[in-house]
Amino acid sequence: MTVERLNRQRVRHLHDAFARGDIEAAVACCTEDVDFLTHAPIDVLPHMGPRHGKAELRDLWQTVWSRYSEVRYKAAHIVAEGDEVATYLQAYFRKRSNERVVQFDMAVFYTFRDGLISEIREIIDSYDLVQQVLEREIGPLIVGVPADGG
Repeated sequence: MTVERLNRQRVRHLHDAFARGDIEAAVACCTEDVDFLTHAPIDVLPHMGPRHGKAELRDLWQTVWSRYSEVRYKAAHIVAEGDEVATYLQAYFRKRSNERVVQFDMAVFYTFRDGLISEIREIIDSYDLVQQVLEREIGPLIVGVPADGG
């Protein structure tokens, strides 16, 4: 089996573990010094700030699971080259507060070291995600129009 095929399987394993809520199995896919960064507005999603190490990543993933009751991914693309894997995912998270599903696209880039994930970089369609999380249109806020249109 090629390293690329093995690393694609490792990423699928991480996605599957996280989606079933098995945070310990997901964290076990990572190095002790795993580095996580997502490009998302931390003013609205403060738990999405940079994380370093398994403990901080575990804390992040526990926070996500405290807010969502179900997580699903559809991996549209997984491309691997050596110890690097790029994914394009469609994510579906069901909110615990009202059962609404937040649906967003994301690109996630993984770097492996000794068979474990040492780096995770996420790029999320954060404009759409923020609107869904807040359950309101944010365009008027950005251009300075009151939410009621007046």
